[in-house]
Amino acid sequence: MASAATLIRPLFKPKSPKSISPSTGSMTMRSIASSSSRVLVKPSPVHTVSLVPAHRFRAIQVGVQREDFLGEEAKPFVADSVATTNQEVFAWHSVILPFLFPALGGLLFGYDIGATSGATISLQSAELSGTTWFNLSAIQLGLVVSGSLYGALLGSILVYPIADFLGRKRELIIASMLYVLGGLSTAYAPGLGVLLLGRLLYGLGIGLAMHGAPLYIAETCPSQIRGTLISLKELFIVLGILLGYYVGSLEINVVGGWRYMFGLSVPTALIMGLGMWSLPPSPRWLLLRAVQGKGSVQEYKEKAIIAVGKLRGRPAGDKQSESQMEETLVTLKSAYEDQESEGSFLEVFQGSSLKALIIGGGLVLFQQITGQPSVLYYAGSILQSAGFSAASDATRVSVLIGLFKLLMTGIAVLKVDDLGRRPLLLGGISGIALSLFLLSAYYKFLGAFPFVAVASLLLYVGCYQISFGPISWLMVSEIFPLRTRGRGISLAVLANFGSNAIVTFAFSPLKELLGAGNLFLVFGAIALPSLLFVLLLVPETKGLSLEEIEAKISQ
Repeated sequence: MASAATLIRPLFKPKSPKSISPSTGSMTMRSIASSSSRVLVKPSPVHTVSLVPAHRFRAIQVGVQREDFLGEEAKPFVADSVATTNQEVFAWHSVILPFLFPALGGLLFGYDIGATSGATISLQSAELSGTTWFNLSAIQLGLVVSGSLYGALLGSILVYPIADFLGRKRELIIASMLYVLGGLSTAYAPGLGVLLLGRLLYGLGIGLAMHGAPLYIAETCPSQIRGTLISLKELFIVLGILLGYYVGSLEINVVGGWRYMFGLSVPTALIMGLGMWSLPPSPRWLLLRAVQGKGSVQEYKEKAIIAVGKLRGRPAGDKQSESQMEETLVTLKSAYEDQESEGSFLEVFQGSSLKALIIGGGLVLFQQITGQPSVLYYAGSILQSAGFSAASDATRVSVLIGLFKLLMTGIAVLKVDDLGRRPLLLGGISGIALSLFLLSAYYKFLGAFPFVAVASLLLYVGCYQISFGPISWLMVSEIFPLRTRGRGISLAVLANFGSNAIVTFAFSPLKELLGAGNLFLVFGAIALPSLLFVLLLVPETKGLSLEEIEAKISQ
């Protein structure tokens, strides 16, 4: 049987009995021996070990079965490899909906990517478009395709000054409304102008959803599964892409099929909006508003206690929720006691917020400039060169790549809270660099060996989906201090969509100027400093609460 020393996970070594956290009473066995008589070691009747100051007892679960707050027998979700005192006991059913409804915003983002590829084919067909304005110029077609990207860029800019005012819940509700308006506008567009307006509105929804969803999930889920859930949001994006491809393949031969492709996003957007309406606001956002002096501290604290109780499936008046919010409020007050109640507009560019911005912005920037859009652009020709008959059908090739992306993202979801963020990033980026150099070699002098190209393509997609794909957004949602988290993530979203636009628009002229072999060589060269960036600057956040991560970044 494991000893108590292996089961109790200290957050820090207390210098004296006074430094022991009253919230957990956790300390090392060495600390027990050296501390004063004010600390008691007391086995509790429910197979727990209590290590607390004499005036206050609290039981800590140590890896045995217990009756949870719903009266159901459950094992505490405590990983032996995770050194943290913030292992919450929770009911899995209570975390599903607070994850699912925000994640639908990611699914709708992915759906737009997949559906647009088929919709543009349908829209330009004289026989199938069902319009008299099907003969679009290259610029007009580019605006249709990129309209949602422009909207997402605009949305990430607009949300910067108002993120903390709106809150995570209201932001996602507004995003769902924009998705509905955008989907209906494009589906019933009588002309190109309304179609472009609809694409812009839908893109605004993407910008707000990709900002609000990781915020809400990170701030409401238990810390020990935060990595899994936010990475699972990336899986929803890939599912959305596949769903878009599938709908496109069904409607591609229908007259006016592009209208159905765009319009079928509306029911999901309605479910997202109604679902977010039913969820409580983020408890951490409520406490942030209290610290910012936006209302009565007691009133906001009571709302936060009710919210976290609902999010964990606990009964009203639960003492655990009250204690949890009290501790978070004390942490916030302590962190910001010498600062203004509400941060300045430029505070995100100062101190620990700037450090977080460099880490988060760097990750989403490297995510794009290592050539992800370009590699997928060549997927069809690469598979065709290897003799795959399916490569003649663009839709089937897209589905094939999408299924592989889904598989590899699933692996990342399963392992991110086990292996950690840094190992997945370092291993994945190393594979990305290798695959890009192999693709360059294929186009330069290995053209007689098509299996090299196929293997390189799959290596790139797989490594991207276990590293930059899910982990970048996970890190962005974790590392910003609560005080500047809304603004920081809006800047990261802006960097992501902005760099995506630059890479997309620069791809064609660079391909003409450099050729495919040299272009992939450049992308591979960029991947090397991104590997160094992660090695030197990106911290490990596995198993830490958001408050612990904030303290770690501030060091």
